[in-house]
Amino acid sequence: MPNLAVVILTKNEESNIEDCIKSALFADEIIVIDSGSTDKTQAKAEALGARFVVHPMGDEGFAGQRNFALNQTDAKWVFYLDADERLTKEAGEEIKAIAYSDKKAAYRIKRINVLFGQMMKHGGHAPDWSSRLYPRDSIHWIGKVHEHVETTLPYYDLVGVMHHHTYNDWDRYFEKFNQYTTLMAERMHAQGKRASFADILFHPLFAFFRFYILRLGLLDGKQGLIFALNHYFYTMTKYVKLYYKQREE
Repeated sequence: MPNLAVVILTKNEESNIEDCIKSALFADEIIVIDSGSTDKTQAKAEALGARFVVHPMGDEGFAGQRNFALNQTDAKWVFYLDADERLTKEAGEEIKAIAYSDKKAAYRIKRINVLFGQMMKHGGHAPDWSSRLYPRDSIHWIGKVHEHVETTLPYYDLVGVMHHHTYNDWDRYFEKFNQYTTLMAERMHAQGKRASFADILFHPLFAFFRFYILRLGLLDGKQGLIFALNHYFYTMTKYVKLYYKQREE
């Protein structure tokens, strides 16, 4: 039985998948759960020895994909890695050591965001902590978007870090922008939330203020301003979609 599986969710990630997998070759197995790629993602993943499993995105969204992955391996431990993330060598060694020590707990890793080649230190893309390493039989994912784990395990922080190459292409950025604003509007609607025209006006203003002023995005220069403004439009768009979704009723 393998000790450690790295799980990667993909859809049209041919530009990212090779570097992602290469950073995870320390694992006993690498499993790619793909929701319908039409590019070279599969060929590139399999060329590096990953197992490629096609599973369409269902009503449970990303949580459903991550739960599905738990049934695709017999490994004792799983580490979830996104296609645009890269584990450092130090993080890989630490993750492997934990999997072989088999001390049951959940582990967070520090994620350093890199946007168009710039390492972000402040604002909405400042370094953050993400829970990724778990004993396979002790977790369950919930959440259509911005999913999270349900577990009774204690949490610990890893020393090693990973780099998150969030965006290198504006077309890809706005593709995700559209996907996530739609999913967020659907989630809010399912939770019974409603949007007024005032929400469309004022929530984006506070979102910009929070990212650019309160979280010091202004210290990241031009990109700090650009992505604070983009967060303004992201917030506005999800409320616009919710507003018109409720009107369709």
